[in-house]
Amino acid sequence: MEKFILTLQVLFSGIAAWISAKLGILGPVLLILLIMMIIDYLSGMAASKAEALEHPDDPQYGWSSKKGAKGIIKKVGYFCVIAAAMVLDYIILHVAGAIGITVSSKAFFALMVAVWYILNEALSIIENAGRMGAYVPEWLMRYIAMLKGKIDAEQEEKKNEDSEGE
Repeated sequence: MEKFILTLQVLFSGIAAWISAKLGILGPVLLILLIMMIIDYLSGMAASKAEALEHPDDPQYGWSSKKGAKGIIKKVGYFCVIAAAMVLDYIILHVAGAIGITVSSKAFFALMVAVWYILNEALSIIENAGRMGAYVPEWLMRYIAMLKGKIDAEQEEKKNEDSEGE
């Protein structure tokens, strides 16, 4: 039995090392995103329960499996978008290498998308905490929204530069 457990540990460590080598800086960011998604989902459930307790006769409040399923599907969609951004990063990296351009980062678009989703999840967690009755400093929500807005503005600026070059 100990040999089996040791084999599983070695296998898991090998897979984790391979994934880490392939993802680079994106690996820890995706792990943070996954943790934030779980916290957001759980805090959303708790907030819905808190609202249901405040409004016991109103069926509009409370947790529903339909809302929960939609939330999970949306979060799976996040990873689909990140995967598409990873493909774009891969193509740019290899095309640039083929034409002799050195690209210093393996993950640009995927990293930016993942960080944007992390900020989105952070805002949602803070909103859920407010729905549960916790005091949420207004400056914190503004700061996260500002960071998210900066990423949006940089993406828009990059898109405008690209369209001017055509």
